[in-house]
Parts: sequence; C-alpha cells; structure tokens
Amino acid sequence: MEWRSYDCHFFYICFKTNSMSVKLTSFFYAFLFLFQMGFPNSAKANVFHPYHVGSVEINYNPKSKTFEITGRFFLDDLENGLSKKYGKPFHFNDSKYKLGLNEALRIYCSEYLKLKVNTAMVKINFIGYEEDQESVNVYLESSPVENPKKVEAAVSLLYNLFDDQINIVHIIINGERKSEKLTYPNRYLYQQF
Repeated sequence: MEWRSYDCHFFYICFKTNSMSVKLTSFFYAFLFLFQMGFPNSAKANVFHPYHVGSVEINYNPKSKTFEITGRFFLDDLENGLSKKYGKPFHFNDSKYKLGLNEALRIYCSEYLKLKVNTAMVKINFIGYEEDQESVNVYLESSPVENPKKVEAAVSLLYNLFDDQINIVHIIINGERKSEKLTYPNRYLYQQF
C-alpha cells in the first residue's frame, strides 16, 4: 500500500509494520491527532489543560469607595467546580443554564472569597459574569469602605476541585499594586498600603 498524498513518516511506519494491532493503534492515534488539529477551538479539544490557575483582581475605586473584584478562571474548571459543589451540571455558553449559574456563582463566591479591610469584614456582592470559549470572568463589588490601609483576603476558589489550584491575587489601591500567588491549601493573604 502506497501513501503518496501524505508526506508523513508516521503513516509510512504504520503501514510498513506487519502487526495488525500496531497498525490499528497507530492509525487511531494518527486519526485522533489529526482530528484535534482540525478542530482546535472545539470544546472537547480544549478540555484538558495541565495546570489549574485563576486570577483575582481586587481594585479599589476611590469614587465609589468600593472594591471592584474580577475573577478569571478556565471555563471548564469553573463548570466542574460548581457541578461538584452543588451536585448538578452547569454549562456556560448555554442560555438555559444562565439563571442557575448566576445563583450558583453568587453562593459559591460568597463562600470561597472573603475580604477584610482595616480590621472589619466587608460584604461582597455578586454582579454577574461573562464567558468566552475558554474562560469566565466573574464580577463582584464590595460594600463601601473608607480609606483602606490594611487588606486581608481569603481566596479559595476552585480549591474544592483541585489540590494543585493556584490563584494569583492582585490588590490595587490608589494605583499601588500588590500581588501574591496562593497555592492550595494556602488561601490567606495580607497586604498593607
């Protein structure tokens, strides 16, 4: 059998080998590789990623005197974290799940994200979320805070899913940015401004 249309050493080895199982196995892996190359943006092709990382930006707005908080996470990780926590499926990019996602994210964020400013706990309100094909932005806002000097945060988003989760947290007050990497199980950070 000759494969003139393919200039690929892999196929040459596949069909020159006498063992049928080697041929089928090699063909399967070649097909799988070509399938994923042909559909790089499909949801199934991007499900696996070798690291579990999210970011949380806690930005003080001096006009509203609130902290505007944005969390950014891989879409599939957040779906799986919510599904594991609440025992039912959640799917971003599907309008029939939107109401359920809003409620689940509101409760989830209130449990896994806490903020303390100048020795007082601060209420955090869920605003909403945006998704694209690979990630989700979650938007939150604190109640008003006067003159923040000391900020403590407990951030354990997706710790219920992965024991290697990393959350990179940025706290910004009056243009001064302080960042810290929180790796499971560490969830607490403290910054003085």
